[in-house]
Amino acid sequence: MTTTTNVQHRGVAAGGGNRLGPHGGERPTRRSGFVWNLADAWVLIGRSMRHTVRNGDALFMGVFLPVMLLLLFVYVFGGALEEGIAQFDYVNYVVPGVILLTAGFSAATTAVSVTTDMTTGVMDRFRSLPITNWIVVFGHVVASLVRNLFSTALVVGVALIIGFRPTGNVLDWVAAVGVISLFILMMTWLSVMFGLIAKTPDAASGFTFFILFLPYMSSAFVPVETMPAVLRGFAEHQPITPIIETVRGLLMGTPIGDSGWLAVAWSVGVLIIVAPISARLFRSRTAS
Repeated sequence: MTTTTNVQHRGVAAGGGNRLGPHGGERPTRRSGFVWNLADAWVLIGRSMRHTVRNGDALFMGVFLPVMLLLLFVYVFGGALEEGIAQFDYVNYVVPGVILLTAGFSAATTAVSVTTDMTTGVMDRFRSLPITNWIVVFGHVVASLVRNLFSTALVVGVALIIGFRPTGNVLDWVAAVGVISLFILMMTWLSVMFGLIAKTPDAASGFTFFILFLPYMSSAFVPVETMPAVLRGFAEHQPITPIIETVRGLLMGTPIGDSGWLAVAWSVGVLIIVAPISARLFRSRTAS
């Protein structure tokens, strides 16, 4: 395996010892443990990114499907749904929702990748190498963030071509990217947790399936005011709606109100709960 070979070539783990020299002899290493961890993380992030490119299902789910959904909602459903959106064209309304939906689809890919590593013997191979175990999960998390941001840029690019006209300034865009990145991290760590719980890749995909429905039961595609009372109550008090309203407000100039701090509170709150659980699950799965 290319990744394990690359990591193995660096010799003894950081924290002391020698490193193989260019001609097979040993020479003292002066790199710190932090530098070695960064080098290992870089290799494992590249590994996760290469798996995405080589995996047709993951590439389709995480990159091309969101673009197809954007075109579907704008050109197939947009005419009927636009009547309830008085402020602007439907494409301007729906883009923030599709951006968040992108993270949901990519989350399923992360969960499956984590479960695959845990069940196919790859982790046993990594444990035999002089690397810190948690860097494997770190590689999945960072790769998911990069993959999602790329998909987001692709969705925004296509949306601009078909009529998306945001009004936010540079600071608004920076803030929107920050909120989106925080949401991606939240979804990624949820996926890592599900991936560590699942015993098979199919089960991991099933665990994350319900996440894909949350944007549909929010203000992503229609205003919550148009929903039945029971569904409206759920849509107003689930985490996706304030995140979407914050991104929409930053990009389109609509009122944000309490949505801004609610979006950050939901994302940070879930991260605070899920990340330690994922770390505990990882330690228990790799302890034997």
